[in-house]
Amino acid sequence: MAEPISFIKKKALTEEEIKQQSLNQLKDSLAEHEQAIDKAIDVLSELYGSGVLEAAEALLKAKAKVAEIALHQLKRPEVTNMINNGMAAAGALAQIDPDQTAKLLGSVAKGLEEAGKPQDKKVTVFSLMSALKDPDVNRAIGFGLRFLKGMGKELGE
Repeated sequence: MAEPISFIKKKALTEEEIKQQSLNQLKDSLAEHEQAIDKAIDVLSELYGSGVLEAAEALLKAKAKVAEIALHQLKRPEVTNMINNGMAAAGALAQIDPDQTAKLLGSVAKGLEEAGKPQDKKVTVFSLMSALKDPDVNRAIGFGLRFLKGMGKELGE
């Protein structure tokens, strides 16, 4: 009867064999991805030719100084205010119904179109009073008054 296997002898590769395996894997990978590597070389060549690669290299070498400058710029009160205003604007936009926003922006576009038309008549007090009879003008003024009322309520709180 045979003895049970109690120890498995693992073949240890020499450093030269490990290097040879790595080279074989690299050659196989190069052969499989030849087109992608050609494209990558083309892109790198274009980046080098335009100077972008050198700029990126200089930027990476000076990363500590660049990070210091960027942090200094971000700490400026103007930048902090801009970030805070952007966040507040995003919060306000999140509360507005998208359909309302689309309708309002469409109305603004149409209003700008109408306002851009040439007008020879002088605006008088009487023409303003008669303009209130126009349903479109009346609707816009009503909207503006309701807008101002809502804005005033919010400002009062």
